[in-house]
Amino acid sequence: MNLLRKTARKIIKKSFDFSITTIEYFSDMEVYNKQVSKLRKLKKGTLGKEIANCLDNYNLTLVPGFESHDLKHVLLDYKMTPEGEIRMQAFMIGNGNYSIPSFMILIFGAILLPDLWSVFYADFKKGKKSIPVSAWTIEKYANKDLDELRLQLQKPILNQRKTIEMISLIKAAAYTAIMAGVFGMIFCLPFLFSSNMLDLVGAGFPFVGGAILCVGGLLTLSNLSLANKAQEFAYN
Repeated sequence: MNLLRKTARKIIKKSFDFSITTIEYFSDMEVYNKQVSKLRKLKKGTLGKEIANCLDNYNLTLVPGFESHDLKHVLLDYKMTPEGEIRMQAFMIGNGNYSIPSFMILIFGAILLPDLWSVFYADFKKGKKSIPVSAWTIEKYANKDLDELRLQLQKPILNQRKTIEMISLIKAAAYTAIMAGVFGMIFCLPFLFSSNMLDLVGAGFPFVGGAILCVGGLLTLSNLSLANKAQEFAYN
């Protein structure tokens, strides 16, 4: 591994470590430590037990607000390392989880680790072939057998594929609408304080249009979230 690759991996590790440390500093970690203790007591081979073992192996604990994130590391068999994190986000994007953090992490990793582009793409394709897992939680799946859950990911989903693809496209369009709306509102905002009536009228309508795009995008994402939960129920 050359110096550039080593440096890139150090930058990624430092960035992730800093993010986790910051979150933990502003959180009540006692609650999460107790949750891990409960997971340790679960039956061997269950998802919850394996999550606890994995956290112990890396000398980590549940990250406040990202408990389901640790679940996916174990469920999808991605190591809790910077590279494993980026690979998992590639899988999740392929799986239909179009979130800003997922895109940011993948882009960050792709820039610093161009030698792993083919690996990231393979993980992306793997995510497209799997049933949606973004809504899975520790509370619901901790007591279930890990091997059975991994087999469940491979269920034939040919009948649902078109629906999933359409939802993914709609979600992408919703994020685009939100970003376009925010940009339009920011661009028009200075003109709303102008004393010139033409500026007020000319900026007012695009500003309202941007607001409508933002609200419409947020409502669409909210509806898709409900649809995703319905899909999870159907698969289970």
